[in-house]
Order: sequence, then C-alpha cells, then structure tokens
Amino acid sequence: MTLTFRREGAALQEATAAYVRAQAAGQLDILHLASNVSYAENDVPMDIKKGVLAQAITVDNSRSLHDSVECATFTEITAATNKHPYVIHTRMLVSESTITAIESVVTDEGDWVFNATGHLYWSKRETWDPIPEGKRDTRATIKAAGDAYLNQWANSTLPVPLGTPCARLEGGMYTGDRNPSGNTCKMPAFPQPLKAGNRRYVIDEELGAMDIFNGFPWLERTKPDGSVPSSNLFRVEGGLIRYIHEITVCETPRCGR
Repeated sequence: MTLTFRREGAALQEATAAYVRAQAAGQLDILHLASNVSYAENDVPMDIKKGVLAQAITVDNSRSLHDSVECATFTEITAATNKHPYVIHTRMLVSESTITAIESVVTDEGDWVFNATGHLYWSKRETWDPIPEGKRDTRATIKAAGDAYLNQWANSTLPVPLGTPCARLEGGMYTGDRNPSGNTCKMPAFPQPLKAGNRRYVIDEELGAMDIFNGFPWLERTKPDGSVPSSNLFRVEGGLIRYIHEITVCETPRCGR
C-alpha cells in the first residue's frame, strides 16, 4: 500500500509540475490529457483549447497539493506581472498518470478584492514547508478544520480551530499584517446565514493543507439567491488553521458591493 501511494504521489507531482509549465507556455501538449478530459472554468464547462490554460501566462508563484487518496491535485498560481494579472486555483483528477478532469477558479480585475500584486507579496512570505511526519495531522483533522471554517458562515456560534497566529489572504487583502502574532482569521457574522455548498476537496497531509472548491452564496448582488465560484486553501498545523487563501469570482465588478 505504501509503495502504491508513493507511485501515485510521484505521478501527481509530475502532473502539477507539467500543469505549471503548460500554463506558463500556453501549450496543452505538455500535459498528459485523457482523450475525453473534462475542463471547466468558474464552474462553466468549456473547450480546453479556448480556456486560460491555452494562454501563455507569467507565473510568478505557484503552490501545489497532492492527494494520493483521491488521486487529485490542487495548484495555486499567482500571475501578478503578467500583462493581464490573474490568481488561479486549479483542481485536477488523475488516473494512471493521465489527467481526466481539470477545473479552475480564475480570478482577475473586478473579482472580489482582487489584487494579484498583494497576493504575490503576502503569499511568498508564508511558510508552507512539509510538516515532519510525526507531527502531521490526519486527513480527517485537516478536513474538519476547513469544513468548520465554512460551516461557521451559516452559524456564527460554531467553533472553528483557528491558530495563533492565523492569517487570511482574501484576494489580495491580508489580515496577518494587522497583528502578526495574533489570530486574525476570525470572520464577522454575515448579514444572513450562508451555506457554502458544492464542496470539492484536495487534501495533502504532508503539507497539512487542503483546498475546498465551493459555491459562495449572497456575495454577488445580481444573484441574491445563488452562488458564485470560490476556493479556500488552508494550512493546518497541530489541528489549528494557520493560513487561509480565498479567491471568489464576481459576475459584476466587486460583486456589486
């Protein structure tokens, strides 16, 4: 079983490395894609040849997670110096070294508190090194921490395992600079309970990290009863959330707010 996981882990690492190269070059043939690969941007299925992945983008920073249990990967790309700045979160499914599905949350100017320069600045100052094997949290612990954070949007009285320090990078807005040694991840109660549904997970125990693709309700004024694509990346250390990266798509500039 361990050997199988190692092989799968290597294949997943190769897939994310190829993904970053493909995005930088705008060349899909770098990727080992299944003939029937599915592709979606911001929850909309589309022709992969017409998506952002087919564009050459300056990748200023990238970070990847590898989930050998679900044969899935996650990659965050910050393209601050690109002519058209982006912050992109991508989830891929892999089968026998072949990519079978790609979905991306693609944010740019006008999306919620978007600022790729700020995202790059703060992200590069964080520590996402592998956690020593004896100190790693279980998948269940990591997943429970991220779910607790999203669940609190619907019920502000629910507990969330926030660490001290804890910092949140939302779009390009960073909370950790307000009190670097304190807990700055606590969210104020929303005007109404929000249920973040359609959750899709990638969990990497080695990094103590997880990403949740989800639907963010209420934020977009033109869709008061609907949701917009969102992604939340977490770093969990000792069962407590250390970092949160959140990007959210808007259908109107700044979601009309």
